[in-house]
Amino acid sequence: MKRALVVIDVQKEYFDGALPITDRDRSLANICQVMDASSKAGIPRIVVQHTMPTKDLPIFQRDSEAWALHPEIAARGAELSIEKNLPGSFTNTGLEEWLRKQGVDTLVVSGYMTHMCCDTTARQAVHRGFKVEFLSDATGTLPLDNAGGKVTAEELQRSILAAQQHLLSEVISTKDWLKRVG
Repeated sequence: MKRALVVIDVQKEYFDGALPITDRDRSLANICQVMDASSKAGIPRIVVQHTMPTKDLPIFQRDSEAWALHPEIAARGAELSIEKNLPGSFTNTGLEEWLRKQGVDTLVVSGYMTHMCCDTTARQAVHRGFKVEFLSDATGTLPLDNAGGKVTAEELQRSILAAQQHLLSEVISTKDWLKRVG
């Protein structure tokens, strides 16, 4: 098994911006632990940064303060940095080609938001033949209240993790994953 860690959209928008992730301090601490362990274990780290392709929404606007990576993530660096404009980290990026060149067969998913970019990236990875380890507590989301319904962050997180575990990913805690690669 050859893994690569993908750290999805850990940007200031989710900390100080318009989309505050619930329990973000805990998930950020876990993401940092996983990045550090990956570095020590020789597991390549991929950092993904979302950019809104239009000015229609005032979020993830390139070069804004909220668009920037969280300083803890930026300080750790990555073997590959990707900018994306849609939820999936594979869409219109060189991610798949890079993973194939590295001989990676397993993608480790961390970051934000569980129900959007993490879920989409994991599904895309499975569709391309990769195994996926989805880190349950190194991902995070927020509550939703829209025309489709109302759901708490906790309900949404639990639902997506259950869906991922059902025939898609192996959902695993940071603690158990660290034991696996340590």
